[in-house]
Amino acid sequence: MKRYLEEQIKNDLKEKMVLLAGPRQCGKTTLGMSIIKKDKKRYLNWDISEDKELILKKAFPSESGYLVLDEIHKFARWRNLLKGLYDERKNDLKILVTGSAKLDHYRRGGDSLQGRYHLLRLHPLSIKEIGKKKQELLIQLLDLGPFPEPFLSNDKTSARRWSREYRTRLINEEITSLEKVSEISLLDLLSLRLIDSVGSTLSINSLREDLEVSHQTLKRWIEIFSNLYHVYRLYSFGSPKIKAVKKESKLYFFDWNLIENQAARFENLVANHLLKWCHFIEDTEGYDMELRMYRDLEQREVDFVILKNRKPIEFIEVKLSSQGLDSNLIYLKKKFPEVEATQISLEECDDLTIGEYGIRRCSALDYLWEKV
Repeated sequence: MKRYLEEQIKNDLKEKMVLLAGPRQCGKTTLGMSIIKKDKKRYLNWDISEDKELILKKAFPSESGYLVLDEIHKFARWRNLLKGLYDERKNDLKILVTGSAKLDHYRRGGDSLQGRYHLLRLHPLSIKEIGKKKQELLIQLLDLGPFPEPFLSNDKTSARRWSREYRTRLINEEITSLEKVSEISLLDLLSLRLIDSVGSTLSINSLREDLEVSHQTLKRWIEIFSNLYHVYRLYSFGSPKIKAVKKESKLYFFDWNLIENQAARFENLVANHLLKWCHFIEDTEGYDMELRMYRDLEQREVDFVILKNRKPIEFIEVKLSSQGLDSNLIYLKKKFPEVEATQISLEECDDLTIGEYGIRRCSALDYLWEKV
């Protein structure tokens, strides 16, 4: 399966280094190996002791061509190392740096790489990237999760086991290698509690009381999960036209496979598709893209709001069945008549625009196929 960022990476490497970030096991290494045509001499992984030694000795290939450096952000002075390598070899080495964390966040020790790299974010699979517009494949994606290994296994038991092991490795290996956290067992418990909150407004106070930790500690732990592409938060869209609850947010997982509630699971799938599209447009076209939710003081709520250069361009409401139009979506569309509004359902249905409101109602398959 050819990944959606492969050509963009090759084109960007003609100009600068490329930092490729994304969740662990979403396919970054496989993509990197594909670009270098599986030439292991041009792939160095910080987590492999022999490769780590070569990196510390700066024993990089002397011949021109591609060089893939994996998980190097775990080295405290990684930015200094890259700056020196790029300045010395930018005319003959095409350097791809991959990491399972927000590489622009982990700036530990070193001069800025400003002007020396393009940042791209690789997401797990979406229905468009799978490449076949079939309802059964969308259901398979919903049932097994978006990561290549469990999806391609096509087995629910294998997918559940993979997801539990994935969470364990992330907490016990990734977090401990990058962050100073002592209460690992509580982080595991927090991850499980957060699964139950998907689809609802996130209550930090409720979680804080449940885990018996301070408000600041809990916020820091969720931020760590976010920095390692385990979860992400969507904040409320506010505008002078509406009385939005600006401080509220919702939380979703990059891997939705452990979410039991079907409606929350489907909402998470749609959120991932939308975030993937927003990141792709932002990283490749340079627009300022945001994915938000909407909730106001009267408890009206719409699942998603897409902003482009800080202006709303689309409202999206998610339903399991193709029922009548959601009243909150109608309300928001009336407030912003120039903004596109779409209601999508997991259930297959005709793709229609309801003329009275100018709201599109369609199946998730039709709508998500239009994204990346």
